[in-house]
Amino acid sequence: MAKDFLKGAADEYDVVVIGSGLAGMTSANILGRAGHRVLLLEQHYKLGGLATWFLRPGSHTFDISLHGFPHGMIKSCRRYWSRDISDRIVQLKNIRFDNPQFSLTTTFNREDFTRLLTTKFGIEHATVNEFFDTARGMNFYDDQATTTRQLFDRFFPGRDDVVRLLMEPITYANGSTLEDPAITYGIVFSNFMSKGVFIYEGGTDDLVMRMKKELESNNVDIRINCPVDEIEVSDSPINGTRVSAVKVHGRRIKCRAVVSNANLRTTVLKMLGPEKLDKNFVEETQAVRLNNSSTQVYMALKPGEEIDESSGDLFFTSTAKEFRTDLLLSRDITSRTFSFYYPRTRPHKKKERFAVVSSTNANWSDWADLSEEDYLASKQDLVETTIDALEKYIPGIRDKIEHAEAATPKTFHHYTQHEMGASFGTKFEGLGVSRALPQQIKGMYHAGSVGIIMSGWLGAINYGVIVSNEVDQALVAESTPV
Repeated sequence: MAKDFLKGAADEYDVVVIGSGLAGMTSANILGRAGHRVLLLEQHYKLGGLATWFLRPGSHTFDISLHGFPHGMIKSCRRYWSRDISDRIVQLKNIRFDNPQFSLTTTFNREDFTRLLTTKFGIEHATVNEFFDTARGMNFYDDQATTTRQLFDRFFPGRDDVVRLLMEPITYANGSTLEDPAITYGIVFSNFMSKGVFIYEGGTDDLVMRMKKELESNNVDIRINCPVDEIEVSDSPINGTRVSAVKVHGRRIKCRAVVSNANLRTTVLKMLGPEKLDKNFVEETQAVRLNNSSTQVYMALKPGEEIDESSGDLFFTSTAKEFRTDLLLSRDITSRTFSFYYPRTRPHKKKERFAVVSSTNANWSDWADLSEEDYLASKQDLVETTIDALEKYIPGIRDKIEHAEAATPKTFHHYTQHEMGASFGTKFEGLGVSRALPQQIKGMYHAGSVGIIMSGWLGAINYGVIVSNEVDQALVAESTPV
């Protein structure tokens, strides 16, 4: 008999949270801490969404994707999770770049970038300061017509090398392009520029384990292997159109509110369904563009083999002569970002382990329609060419590697159910649709990677904070006599 993953679950909760990415888990934790009855449903067999990991024989543990995030993660984790978690967030101080236009190392903060831009790139100090101040001053209410390309043309006309330095890491962090609204770049860039790049010391498995313990301490009912088939909606003269229940594994679970951490389009067009929504809102949702996906290559070193820490923490490499977004997404890979995992950044209880994860932005269309034979051959080619690229910087690394494998947009789609394996959610227009969802259906909320600004670890957590506070206020207002 198949295991009943809902065994013991109640028939009704105040809030059902769909999806356990960082936005979903943060929403569930805040609402549970506030005293609401919360059910967290995850379709996968592990929590974390894209903030997750996997194991391989030989005591190898791999973190998925890049994990560099701004200093703000410390404050958000301390306030909305625990000091136990926030105290394990440490700075990565050795960020390297190598491409045909420049080669350098930086601590990746405003002070050091100012030094580089003025001394190495010859930009006037006043121009650099004005650029940083402009990026820092951007907010959600700014004119969205200005693109990131126009922002750079204003401050650094004809300086593709400067654009590459300032833009390439952010494109890897959240998928933004030169054609996207400038605020999608400015807000994220200025967050990183405040105090540099940070990582969770101990690996994603340790982080999610501690988050799970915190969720359980706040009485959140956590259920894995529980994909939601439908979000039910009811109509009444008193309450209007509002969320009433979710259906999962053939069971109907009633609730007063739903927070979906699933992909925005999946939430609206599949779990809810167009027939339950205003026609114009459905059309706006259908027009939301998905962001791109990624490929990754995971490489673990043999026992006793090491990587010198001079190799860097994050290493942005490219063979392209100039910076172009289409080259970052091209099937013919020219740009790779290497994340180096040392024993200090990913401590192991029994053995010292070194690993490298290569990340490249990618298009779903380049992988989705390959035959099984071509797909497997392409994955192996991705592994081999990535190791070849790494050999340029660490001679002999191929002989030190014990295990290597690749993930593609199809991999991310399989494990997360995100349409087209979208690693960074939706383009900017998704933010407006996500925020307007409660006006369409009372008690229905979305928190996840939308609009580029709300992607990445810090963006996901902070969007979970925003939405959970709105849910809490609505539930308290409904329960308080007038």
